[in-house]
Amino acid sequence: MPIYAYKCGTCGHAKDVLQKMSDAPLTDCPACGAAAFSKQLTAPGFQLKGSGWYATDFKGGSSSSASAPAPAAACDAGGSACAAAGCPAASEV
Repeated sequence: MPIYAYKCGTCGHAKDVLQKMSDAPLTDCPACGAAAFSKQLTAPGFQLKGSGWYATDFKGGSSSSASAPAPAAACDAGGSACAAAGCPAASEV
């Protein structure tokens, strides 16, 4: 069962509630009794662990198409980026 975050628009009371997906949303605030209790949009709370498909296919690593750019790509015709990259154009200026 999912856990839903609720917050009252009147008094600001917040509460996490364990509900079935088929249950009707709560509307009455348990703190003040106002009909301003509404669901909040939250990030999902799960983490993928183990040696599943995500770890072998998408978890990182290097591929031949994603190689690092050459140092000359950072050259800005002798500017500070060129000097920091050790570009020969920096000594020409």
